Formats: sequence, C-alpha cells, structure tokens
Amino acid sequence: MAIYIIKVTTNKEDRALELISDKVHKKELGVYALARPHGLRGYIFLEAEDRENAEEAAYNLPYVKGIIGKTVSYEEIKSMLEPVMEEINIEKGDIVEIIGEPFKKEKAKVVRIDKGKGEAVVTLLAAVVPIPVTVKLDNIKVIRRESEELSDEDSDADDSNQDNNEKLAEVEPATPLGDAPLISQDDYEEPSGGLIPDDY
Repeated sequence: MAIYIIKVTTNKEDRALELISDKVHKKELGVYALARPHGLRGYIFLEAEDRENAEEAAYNLPYVKGIIGKTVSYEEIKSMLEPVMEEINIEKGDIVEIIGEPFKKEKAKVVRIDKGKGEAVVTLLAAVVPIPVTVKLDNIKVIRRESEELSDEDSDADDSNQDNNEKLAEVEPATPLGDAPLISQDDYEEPSGGLIPDDY
C-alpha cells in the first residue's frame, strides 16, 4: 500500500477527483483514499494497494495528466492533510471588530464562544436592541479585552483613593476613633447605681 501523487489540470482538481472516484467505484479497484489538500493546486493524492491499481484509476480520464514516478509517505504530506488548530485568543466580554461580510467593520461584544465549531456569538454595539449574531472566529479580531479595561479601572480607582486619602490627611489629623473626641480618664464619671433605677 502506497500514496501516489497524480498530476491534474490546475483548477480542475475537484472534477478530476470525482472522475477518479467514480471509476474506482465502478471497477472496484484497490484504491483506499483520495485527497485534495486545500491550497495545493494541480495535484491530488491517491492511496492504493499497488501502482497497477493507481494507474488504472487515473488512466484515460479528462483533466488527469498522469502519475508522478515516486510515492510519498503519510508523514511527508501529513501537514497538508491535517488542519492545525490555532490557539484561539478570544474571550467572553471582548470587544471585537468583524472583518467578514455582511457586518464588515462593525464593532461587537463577544457573548459566547464555541471553539469546537469555530464560532462566536456577538452583539453589535451599534444596534439599538442587542441582537445575537453568530460569526466564524476567523471573521473577527479583538480590539479591546474586558480584563484590560478592568485592570485600567482598578489602577485608576487605586490612584484616586490614594489621592483622596492624602487630601484628608492634609486637612486634619485622624483620631483613633475617627472624628469622635478623645475622652480621658478624668472626664469619665462612674454612673451611680446599676442598670435598674433606684425608684423601681
């Protein structure tokens, strides 16, 4: 069993793949897989039992120019066949710009992310009523993070609290009990009797 490279007419890869597939099914040839990697123009891959089956599958078909002499291993073409999942760096609450139609250049807030489907549900900021819109993750880009906004607000709040505390310290010195006057032992009088009045 080997993987063969078949040269086909550029931009006719899909049609050539269909023709080879039909021939394989009709003649019940020993072909196990056909692949047309995204972005590879003018070639398709065919996995067959032997060269004879591969040649029979590609012989005398429109758009098929022939089989390239050498075979390839799966490891050599693995990067073309298996999509690489990029790390998705979009979080709930992010402000994003939509870069794909029909809402191109609109700003939106991320409500939910489905990494399995590669989609995000966003609400458009310009809309009067928030309507959830589902878009593909590769059609949006992050403009601002909610966590960045919060950290900026926290640092601003810390700065303003510190400024307020400094202003209060300048106005008057703080007493141990806030604004209550200090009472010395001399000013304190022991109440006569207990909690129950004498005339009870």
